[in-house]
Amino acid sequence: MASLNVGNLGEYLREQRRTAQLSLRQLADAAGVSNPYLSQIERGLRKPSAEVLQQVAKALRISAETLYVRAGILDEKEREELETRAVILADPSINERQKQVLLQIYDSFRKENAAEAAEAAEAAGAAEAAAEAAGAAAPDAERH
Repeated sequence: MASLNVGNLGEYLREQRRTAQLSLRQLADAAGVSNPYLSQIERGLRKPSAEVLQQVAKALRISAETLYVRAGILDEKEREELETRAVILADPSINERQKQVLLQIYDSFRKENAAEAAEAAEAAGAAEAAAEAAGAAAPDAERH
């Protein structure tokens, strides 16, 4: 597990809390943590557990995975996908059903693109193998 980047996490939490128009006390109450503890997390003085991050994410209506990435708990490779999901889930201008539909569409596009990339890679590998086979056969033909 990576070390926690609590400064970046705290800044991000504060930004999300302000975007949600919640006071520190309101978020602490909604997340089931103490006001001083949440304040220390926002200031980068405390390293919250994954469970606390999940409670805070639920209270902010953002994905817990996004907070895990910010905290250094999850690998950076998945950051773009997680942030895209977090933006969709945090958008106050669309309802929950619309958010779920958007996420389903997003997932289907990602699967479709991954399948196309795999097919292209397979085709390129087959073409390369055919070219190598043709190159290996050509010298034998010249000798006769």
